[in-house]
Amino acid sequence: MGQHVGTALARIVADELEADWQSVRLNYVDTHPKWGLMVTGGSWSVWQSFEPLSQAGAAGRIALIEEGARLLGVAPAACTARNSRVQAGKRSISYAEIVQRGDLTRSLTADELKRIPLKKPTERRLIGKETLAIDVPSKTDGSARYGIDARVEGMVHARPLLPPTRYGAKVVSIDDSAAKSVKGYLKSIALDDPSGTVPGWVMVYADSFTAANSAAEKMQVTWAAGDTANVSEQDLLDHGAKLIDDPAVGSLVWPDEGVDEAFAKAKSTLERTYSTASVLHFQLEPLNALAFEKDGIWEIHTGNQWQSLILPVLAKALGVGQDKIIMRSYLLGGGFGRRLNGDYAVPAALAAKAIGKPVKMLCTRADDVRFDSIRSPSIQRLRLAFGEGGSVIAMEHHAAAGWPTQIMVPDFMPKGANGVPYDPFAIAGADHWYSVGAHRVRALSNDLANRTFRPGWLRSVGPGWTNWALECFMDEAAHSVDADPLAFRLALLDGKGRNAGSAPNAVGGATRQAKVLKRAAEKTNWGGTLPADSGLGIATTFGQERGMPTWLACVARVKVDRASGVVKLEKLTIVVDAGTIVHPDGALAQMEGAALWGVSMTLHEGTQIEKGEVKDTNLDTYTPLRMGDVPEMEIEFLPSTEAAVGLGEPATTVVGPAIGNAIFAAVGARLRHLPIRPADVLQLLKKTS
Repeated sequence: MGQHVGTALARIVADELEADWQSVRLNYVDTHPKWGLMVTGGSWSVWQSFEPLSQAGAAGRIALIEEGARLLGVAPAACTARNSRVQAGKRSISYAEIVQRGDLTRSLTADELKRIPLKKPTERRLIGKETLAIDVPSKTDGSARYGIDARVEGMVHARPLLPPTRYGAKVVSIDDSAAKSVKGYLKSIALDDPSGTVPGWVMVYADSFTAANSAAEKMQVTWAAGDTANVSEQDLLDHGAKLIDDPAVGSLVWPDEGVDEAFAKAKSTLERTYSTASVLHFQLEPLNALAFEKDGIWEIHTGNQWQSLILPVLAKALGVGQDKIIMRSYLLGGGFGRRLNGDYAVPAALAAKAIGKPVKMLCTRADDVRFDSIRSPSIQRLRLAFGEGGSVIAMEHHAAAGWPTQIMVPDFMPKGANGVPYDPFAIAGADHWYSVGAHRVRALSNDLANRTFRPGWLRSVGPGWTNWALECFMDEAAHSVDADPLAFRLALLDGKGRNAGSAPNAVGGATRQAKVLKRAAEKTNWGGTLPADSGLGIATTFGQERGMPTWLACVARVKVDRASGVVKLEKLTIVVDAGTIVHPDGALAQMEGAALWGVSMTLHEGTQIEKGEVKDTNLDTYTPLRMGDVPEMEIEFLPSTEAAVGLGEPATTVVGPAIGNAIFAAVGARLRHLPIRPADVLQLLKKTS
């Protein structure tokens, strides 16, 4: 997927295994119960896999040394391993020969694996060292196979026609009389979906995608829409605000006592509301899947991030057991969270079942977008209570948005202190590492959003909006008490109490976050003089989740054109502490990509819901960051041997508030909604002039 974590995972195994890196290859497995949970997302891969993969590599090395020693006729203690060979003095034997000639039947229990001593950081030969990612050559020369490349003998092509609402729509009539003039057109069928994934879908079949696409454009389908056909973006935000106003609803994620008392006795308080717009994925490869039944087994060929999530849905849709379905793995041309939700495999499977032939379904850009699991619009209200001398004594954070986990995998939802389950991915980031006294965090599910579209995970999910609100609010709080934004944050990142951190993932706690913040400020001459209408903005986050913090800070430098409202982002300076860095080039690529994704959602992209659907369905009106708008970037990783954590998403969360704070520093305009449009800047400039 994208920049691909495979190289990093392979380096972890190969380092402990003492494998010859030049001989390492990546193979992609198809679904099978023996693999357990199959998912990649949330910046989890390296963080979750580092220890078990290290143990596996070490166990393999030990087994190979023991068997190699037997074949060489020496004691294991006399042997060492290096570059896929076991050596004993001047004699050696290759791993390949040991596998061919030896008896590698030894197995280890989980407890035995944990007792295996792993290498010290100074002993590692591959981890942390530069290397070319394994998949670069195939992606460069075109030999890499993506889902869109899948083909089988006798397959037909299909393009879907989507109803006007995601849920509740029904097909009233289908008129394909005009489509019959298209050469290669076969038929059109309204899908019957027992899983409820694609209600009201019509599939157009042909002997090529070109024909299916042309025929689809000539189809006349009448639908009865669902009850969200008139819902707008503003309706969703207004509904979220009403939820926040009701103290009886939502889940108490952070339930400190004494919040109300602290606000009652406060010398002053600050309250602000922030919002973010709906955001689309727009991954490079449009949604696609190839499905067919062979010998009683259904095969689904597609690129997917979370096979374990969609398998039971496919089983329900097809009316078979999960043991009758195999998902064949392909590279996927961009995920950003969209392919965590494998819903696009369902219509392909149903289309194949309906026609009795292999079907390759391909969505157009507009189909892809209308079927997107978008990042929900969000609205948040934050409050801060100040005591003597501007000290912070209490804080509240309320966030309302559509919840993807509630819709797609509710078993992943923990319960808040009040017994109400919540989507952890839709509130992460609000459980920050600042010491703010009594702290209350409340997560609210926007049920209207959940019914209007299928909320999805999009690179950084909740932290993309919670950190936008939190870090802009911290800036506003600093200015409200005449404090420097950097100094204000550092005073709160004292590493005391629950913010002290703990092993193995958060050693050092908030003090490590303070360290990256100080370093970013040093690198950018924080507090220095800048030209007119230019400004520096600072923000800091811990990335994706409190349980696996990636500490980072960003300073954004902007110049604002007062005449047009256009914000030119000149430079991003980002400092990161992600613990042990496995694959430096991959880590840098992830940080660059994540940061630019954050820039895009801050200044360039975002859509709205109109009449129950997304307004923008192609790249003529949906305008992600272009090459010409990419700023200068300086990214520094602080050296560390602490636990390796995630890098796929954290930078997405920190650049938005840094840019917003920089705009305020440049021209005094405080933006509280993403994306930041020139018209919004102009409007605020008129108010402040």
